[in-house]
Amino acid sequence: MEPLVDCIIEDSRWEALELEPLALRAVEAALNHLGLPNQGVTLCLLACDDTRIAELNADFRGKPQPTNVLSWPSEERAAETPGEEPDPVEPGTPEMPEELGDLALAYETCAREAEEADKPISAHVTHLIVHGLLHLLGYDHIDDADAELMEAHEVAILASLGIDNPY
Repeated sequence: MEPLVDCIIEDSRWEALELEPLALRAVEAALNHLGLPNQGVTLCLLACDDTRIAELNADFRGKPQPTNVLSWPSEERAAETPGEEPDPVEPGTPEMPEELGDLALAYETCAREAEEADKPISAHVTHLIVHGLLHLLGYDHIDDADAELMEAHEVAILASLGIDNPY
């Protein structure tokens, strides 16, 4: 059976954060909040450094600088009308789970942002995993109505984990 979150840790600094259980907790909370099953779906999380994420950002977005999180949905899931919920993901089976997509996190950027915001890195990274997962599920923040919906979900999910509103 595929894991719910498949972590690939390229930068050993992530190990001190115990990223795998943190990511699993964040993903389960998000799926529960959205009324989605936490079985029959999977995603991959790359835990890298700023150099690697800058390369990925350049390759996929044409922006050759580090960023905190990148997401690659396995398919387009966005709602047709701004501010509406995307269609829910149909889970696969434990043997053949639905692949939601891939996320990447950059250690230095995440650590710097957490320090600047005077919050624990674990809380900030949890927020970024939830944020990235919502992108995989079809949420976005380009349009104001979509941003309001996405942020409301983020705030509620983080509150369920005991993490303050990041906005």
